[in-house]
Amino acid sequence: MDPASENLILNGLRSGGLSRHLFEKDLYKAFFYLIREAAKKYGIETEEAASIYSDTIIAIIKNIISGKFEGRSSLKTYTYQIFSNKCVDLLRKKTTNKGKLENTMPYDSLVYELPDETRSVIQALIAKDERQQVMDRLQEIGDKCKELLLLFEEGYNDKEIAGHMKYQSANVVKTTRLRCLEKLKLKLVRILHQNE
Repeated sequence: MDPASENLILNGLRSGGLSRHLFEKDLYKAFFYLIREAAKKYGIETEEAASIYSDTIIAIIKNIISGKFEGRSSLKTYTYQIFSNKCVDLLRKKTTNKGKLENTMPYDSLVYELPDETRSVIQALIAKDERQQVMDRLQEIGDKCKELLLLFEEGYNDKEIAGHMKYQSANVVKTTRLRCLEKLKLKLVRILHQNE
């Protein structure tokens, strides 16, 4: 990305307003190739890399808006550094003893040791409990986020949600959805840590 494009994105994000969503989208697309690179370099699943990339972009947008990003490095370098750190964090988490224990004997593996009729009951209970936890956390992130995420879960695409919820465009819905998912993720992570 050339310095002029970078400055355009930075100024657009800092200026706020309705056009900020366009600059968020531009930032998201600018370094999308990092997902493929991470899958090769770190040996992580593409879905995990995509999730880390989304987290990275959300963090960068927050840092730009709050003034934490001071421009000492290029936006490309800054994005790469945060993304790489998050990938390494994931790898560390997977290689800790706790991660090894979780990965060697997940619930699913234990459930398959059970007889068929018991297995289906246990799987249904686990799924119901997980869904209930998500639904409880949805109550905590606001009505708009809750409605948007439930519509998305029901199979509506971003364009349909934009029309239904009176958003300006599908891109605005996508950005809002990412923010809502981040809020939900933080709530679920807190619950996980409380249960440890």
